[in-house]
Amino acid sequence: MARPTTKNDLIQAGNDGYKKMIDLLDSIPNEEVDSNFTFDVENEKQAHWTRDKNLRDVLIHLYEWHQLLLNWVKANQAGEAKQFLKEGYNWKSYGAMNIEFWEKHQTTSYENARDMLAESHQQVMDLEEGFSNEELFSKNVFPWVGGSTLGSYFVSATSSHYEWAAKKIKKFKKSL
Repeated sequence: MARPTTKNDLIQAGNDGYKKMIDLLDSIPNEEVDSNFTFDVENEKQAHWTRDKNLRDVLIHLYEWHQLLLNWVKANQAGEAKQFLKEGYNWKSYGAMNIEFWEKHQTTSYENARDMLAESHQQVMDLEEGFSNEELFSKNVFPWVGGSTLGSYFVSATSSHYEWAAKKIKKFKKSL
C-alpha cells in the first residue's frame, strides 16, 4: 500500500500492517518465540539489526514508539509544549534513545511485550480516530507538529514501523 494521505488510508494501513505482523508472529512456533535471532546481520547497515536480539525486542521497540506518539500528542493537546522524542534526545541522537528502550525491557517477557503492543496499537488507533482528515494531513494545523503533518507521525509509528518489524520477523522465521 502507498503511504497514507487520508485518514481512512491511515487507519486501514495501520490496522492492516498490525494484522500482517501479528499473523507473522502467530506463524512462529511457540517454542521459538523466545529464541534469540541467529540470522546473519554482518551486511546490514542500520543499528537496529544488532540492537534487537529477539522478537520481544522488536515488539518493545514498537510499543515504546507508540508511547512517544501518545504522550507527545496528549501533552501538546493539553497545552504542555513537548517534543516528540524523549527529553534529551534529538533526531541525530535517537539511536541512543532506542538503546535505552531496549535496556529498559530486558526483563519484559515476549507475552507481556505482545500484550503491551496490542494495547498501545489500539490506543494509537483510537487517538488518530479523533482527528479529522485535515488535522492529520494538512500542514500548520498544530504549531507543535512543525513543518510536517500529524498524520506523518502516525504513519511512522504504525504502518511504516510495522513493515520494518515484519521484515525482521520474516528474516527470523526464515532462519528457523
